[in-house]
Amino acid sequence: MISAMLAYVRWVDRMNRAIGRVVMYGIFVMMGILLWSTFTKVGSDMGFGINPSLWTLEMAQFAMVAYYILGGPYAIQMGSNVRMDLLYSGQSERRKAWMDAFTVLFLIFYLVVLLWGGLSSTSYSLGDFRGEPFTFFWNIIKGFFTGGFEGAGEVIGHLERSNSVWRAYLWPIKLLMVIGIFLMLLQAMSELCKDILRIKGHDMGEKV
Repeated sequence: MISAMLAYVRWVDRMNRAIGRVVMYGIFVMMGILLWSTFTKVGSDMGFGINPSLWTLEMAQFAMVAYYILGGPYAIQMGSNVRMDLLYSGQSERRKAWMDAFTVLFLIFYLVVLLWGGLSSTSYSLGDFRGEPFTFFWNIIKGFFTGGFEGAGEVIGHLERSNSVWRAYLWPIKLLMVIGIFLMLLQAMSELCKDILRIKGHDMGEKV
């Protein structure tokens, strides 16, 4: 049991660490988008014949969501989340592990609810109005394997778009949110495994 938990912790931590290290550079993507937005607006105001880009603000928002949601698992792993340190700091390591193991259960429950909502919202953005995301995605997968992209396209309905002037499709960012929430759920379960191992006296001070 301990070896299985250690293997799971190693696998999840390694994956989320690699994703987090890549995603953290997304801040520069967002900065580039906002700089381009500023450049086009200033150029338009100064009469340089440049039209302000309509897509920049919404794309910057999408980039920020991707940066935040995909970087969340790495932040949990590094302990960068905010803690209310009222009673925690004065406790022993074993008692801290008990407290962490108890509180992370609330996080896991919250992430499961978020994941369900994210899946429902993503399926809606792909044209599913019945509220059955698992059946809908399974039909897309079956349609893809039987008829390729055309077969999957037959299952997909009216694609949801934003209300902005740009009218961006919303399913890509919603799909990224589902992936990020799922990765956070895996990381939260990894933290629970670490807490259980600490309670059992296993030294988790070094990277597993």
